Amino acid sequence: MAKTPVLILAPLPDFLMQPLLAAYECHDYFHAEDKAALLAQVGAEIRGIVMSGGSVSPVPLLEQLPKLEIMSVFGVGYDGVPVDWCRANGIRVTNTPDVLTEDVADTASALVLMTSRRLIAANRFLLAGAWTKGPFPLAYALRGKLAGIVGLGRIGKAIAHRLEAHGMRIAYHGRTRQEVSWEYVDSLLALAQAADFMIVATPGGAATKHLINADVLSALGTKGTLINIARGSVVDEAALIAALQNGTIRGAGLDVFENEPQVPEALMQCDNAVLLPHLSSGTHETRAEMARLVVENLAAHFSGRALLTPVC
Repeated sequence: MAKTPVLILAPLPDFLMQPLLAAYECHDYFHAEDKAALLAQVGAEIRGIVMSGGSVSPVPLLEQLPKLEIMSVFGVGYDGVPVDWCRANGIRVTNTPDVLTEDVADTASALVLMTSRRLIAANRFLLAGAWTKGPFPLAYALRGKLAGIVGLGRIGKAIAHRLEAHGMRIAYHGRTRQEVSWEYVDSLLALAQAADFMIVATPGGAATKHLINADVLSALGTKGTLINIARGSVVDEAALIAALQNGTIRGAGLDVFENEPQVPEALMQCDNAVLLPHLSSGTHETRAEMARLVVENLAAHFSGRALLTPVC
């Protein structure tokens, strides 16, 4: 029996590609030198798409796949998927929620610690031999400080629990007040003014593009640090660079950027920023679970069973 043809829209790890290749006829659109020729050859037969959470599937591409039935996203975020279009055209969409919550929250907590205690700078200080000339400059404690979480979903709540364990106070801003013990702040600017650390944990997409802008950073002020483990698009990167360079805010800890994997040189030159290469879900355990969900969602769809983690 012929294998079902699927289109690969992003570079995927071997532990995901191997089961996909075993079960499906995989066509690598991402690495194709002549993408138009590939679509002309196989586009009419493609029934599934596999993509990463940070990749994009534009409508003009999807319109060239008349038999497309499902898009399985290797990630919790799916802001690169035109969900309304998919819903209107009967295309199913799945993602990989929950399994990465703990690792992403761990990374957010780590960034809070790394920025407050200046751990990267301290490591460089030691390696440079500077310790023999005197102690490393004092940093800042977390206890008693206010963590303002923007977006109190699964990941936001997991971050809040971790930071509470460090003795931090918690407040949050989101579309609605939730039944939690933490303080709800109905204004993003008011949360920024109160917070010592503003932690961004919102979805990406048009609705949150540049939600954290120059006004928010100004409100966060010189006692404040921005932490972003959400999507790079949520933060106005140019405004953030200016705020770091001018001392408008104390610092930043970032795992995501506007144009990954390109990171502006000006941002990399900011000594008051800790920068990570989008590794928040990057553990063997979590990525294996994410891969399992991608494969099992595809298998469920093509065998007529209920999807495990449907978006639409």
